[in-house]
Amino acid sequence: MKKETSEKSLKKHHGRDDLIGEHKAGDAGQLVLLLIFLAVWITDSFILNMTTFPNHYINIWIRTLAGIATLIFSGWLAYSGLKIVFGEKRPKPEVITKGVFGMVRHPVYLSSVLLYAGMLFLSISVAATAVWIIIILFYLYISRYEEKMLTRHFGEEYLRYQREVPMMFPKLKIRNRNVE
Repeated sequence: MKKETSEKSLKKHHGRDDLIGEHKAGDAGQLVLLLIFLAVWITDSFILNMTTFPNHYINIWIRTLAGIATLIFSGWLAYSGLKIVFGEKRPKPEVITKGVFGMVRHPVYLSSVLLYAGMLFLSISVAATAVWIIIILFYLYISRYEEKMLTRHFGEEYLRYQREVPMMFPKLKIRNRNVE
């Protein structure tokens, strides 16, 4: 009975037996949150200007460069992750650890979080930042759901991957050089 329930909440990609699936509400949730974010960000940034006071403290050129760089990195991350998952058909499902999946376990979700961050750099809205935090929590929720599913399917192999690669936010490695 429990297996049936989990199967109902799982979205499968038709014609792709090499993919395990994803949270069924993932696409709809992402679309709804995108529309809410855009409505709040556009309304606050370009019409009402009620919570855009941080823009006065950070130079527009700094915000613009940070925003564009973040948007470019977000696009590259999404393209790389989607290309690996959907561009390569595997004979059977496997834990994907190559490319951007060696940096984080959910690079496509990270790219979405960075897309919103890039927009926020362009015009900082405290109201839109609050929506962005809700979006991050949503991505963490569906990531955890999908990770439970992947752990059930792949067992120790996925648990090892979880120990080696962070979920969504990469670890910064600082090398300690001993100068003698």
